[in-house]
Amino acid sequence: MSLTTPSTPAPRITYRAVLGSPHVARLLAGTLTGRLPNAMAPIAIMLWATASGGGIALAGMLAAGYGLASSLAQPAMGRLMDRHGQTAVHLLAALANSSFLVALPAVGLRGGASLAVGIVIAAGLSMPALEVGLRALWPSVLPSPRMRHAALALDTGSQGLLYVIGPLLVAALTAAYAPSCALIVTAALGLVGTAVVALAPPSLRWHPAQPTSGHAGSVRRLTSGGLVLLFAALAGVGFAIGAMNVWAVALAEQHGQSMLSGIIPAAFSTGSLLGGLVYGRRTGKGTTTSQLIAAGAAFLAGWLPLLAVLGPGAATAAVIVPGAFLTIVVACAFLTTDTLAPAGRTSEAYAWLILSIGAGQSAGTALAGRLAEHHLASAALPAAGAAFALTVLLAGRPHLRPAGHLPGSAGATARPQPEAIAPEHKPNTASMSLT
Repeated sequence: MSLTTPSTPAPRITYRAVLGSPHVARLLAGTLTGRLPNAMAPIAIMLWATASGGGIALAGMLAAGYGLASSLAQPAMGRLMDRHGQTAVHLLAALANSSFLVALPAVGLRGGASLAVGIVIAAGLSMPALEVGLRALWPSVLPSPRMRHAALALDTGSQGLLYVIGPLLVAALTAAYAPSCALIVTAALGLVGTAVVALAPPSLRWHPAQPTSGHAGSVRRLTSGGLVLLFAALAGVGFAIGAMNVWAVALAEQHGQSMLSGIIPAAFSTGSLLGGLVYGRRTGKGTTTSQLIAAGAAFLAGWLPLLAVLGPGAATAAVIVPGAFLTIVVACAFLTTDTLAPAGRTSEAYAWLILSIGAGQSAGTALAGRLAEHHLASAALPAAGAAFALTVLLAGRPHLRPAGHLPGSAGATARPQPEAIAPEHKPNTASMSLT
């Protein structure tokens, strides 16, 4: 006669425990501080350009150039980290980025618009890939998968605060001093935050995972069918965010309430933070893929009330819902990327994911700008982006799993897909390689 003891449920993970783990608070605070320039620099550049007599057209071109350059540079930064580690890459990038931001007001427009454009693009290209680096550090900092799950959710959700605090800080510095002061403070915050992360022991010790014997060639192949589909879906998510920002401006002009252009994105970011806090404490049921698709469906459903052409108060409340599910979509997308990316290329894969969101956001902003005068079409664009993302996820579901779980993959060996937690090891091969 055998006796069995009922299994004891795992204790609930608390954010106090996560933040109290060695290095976690430092890495998270440093990354958020170092990434403030993402939210501050475009606005500070625009205010500086207009105050210097450059005009709104030049100001917009400079801000767009900075944002596009910083997005395009992320995969290259990720690959450099995979080859040379994080500390040197982070510090050199931060020094260059800060130097260019400080040089912009120092040089001014005396050298002409072309010189200003060159400085801004150089600053964007040298933006440190702190978000990519932090995601790569979590497995070495938090060995427990459940702790990593909570840290990833907290990390993802708290990013919305950057786009609430950053613009307000730029506005305050510009009003109290000058736009050039805002640029200098932006450069200083980026440098200090990056140094806090880059000189932390986990960053100093970090080295990318190496392919095991017999799979050394896999490190040369990054893109797989599953990753391409995932990145395409995340571009749809970014499209929804970009379209929402323009819709908020259009709604503010329609109702004569200029503050709405900032209040609505702030409400969306608040929803993202709250969603991350809730999601991080719950492991959930099902695989990461099923949670990704379910969150994508909820993200789409959250945008549908906007089709009723809501008033200011209702619209502000409505965007909290898709904001809450954005964190879950992005967190699950990072876990899926971690599962599909070959060993030694994880940081670069994370960077492509971030680039996909940024590219989609730019496309959503551009199209929404052309349709801003058509209120119903403007309100429908976020839902259209979310619908595209969900469609791609549903169509590509069989390929969003490790190689051993793809239909018809004979003889492949891969770890089972995680139950919505960060994987312990990476598969050594990626199926359906395209490059």
